[in-house]
Amino acid sequence: MREVLVFTRTTGYRHESIEAGVAAVQILAESDGFTVTHTEDPAIFEPERLADVAVVVWLSTSGDVLEDGQREAFARWLAAGGAWAGIHAASTAEPSWPEFAKIVGARFTDHPPVQTGRVHVEDPHHWSTNLLPEVWEHTDEWYNFDRNPRGEVQVLLTADEGSYEGGGMGTDHPIAWTSRYGAGQCWYTALGHGPDLYANPRFLSHLAGGLRSLWS
Repeated sequence: MREVLVFTRTTGYRHESIEAGVAAVQILAESDGFTVTHTEDPAIFEPERLADVAVVVWLSTSGDVLEDGQREAFARWLAAGGAWAGIHAASTAEPSWPEFAKIVGARFTDHPPVQTGRVHVEDPHHWSTNLLPEVWEHTDEWYNFDRNPRGEVQVLLTADEGSYEGGGMGTDHPIAWTSRYGAGQCWYTALGHGPDLYANPRFLSHLAGGLRSLWS
């Protein structure tokens, strides 16, 4: 039986939703026949420990969470055909590791207060979007990023900045995407701030599809 590794170490802001997120990922992974390991110990990022891991999930990690050797081992594992999912604050992690920008796609810069806005599905055929309406109302932290990753990633969802206050990306504001890192697969969603979202059927459909796109 293969393993899903859920990593939630924080050295910066810590989200209250981490516990609910871990529980949701555990239910999804175990229902698909995986064992789940939840840890905040960066020592787990050793080559021999990663050998049997199907997917590594960074769930609202923040700040620098790995040491240099662990960074190198993780990047080699991913580039050799591993799979990584980043949820919400994962884009705030590893600010002092330049290579991580290639894994996550774009780095968080700031966000306005939590509020309701509109999400648009750009790619309705991906596992994480194929059960979602074309446009829907959603309440979350609307992340702005240091750059628009379009062209280097496959954009799945965009935020409609006209539907909320504080957007900083303009008319093209990706908030979920998938990409490659070497032979590895990456999936990232900026959604997932509040604990209640991990019991929300629409968000869970998005999350479940993203994870299943990596381990199926």
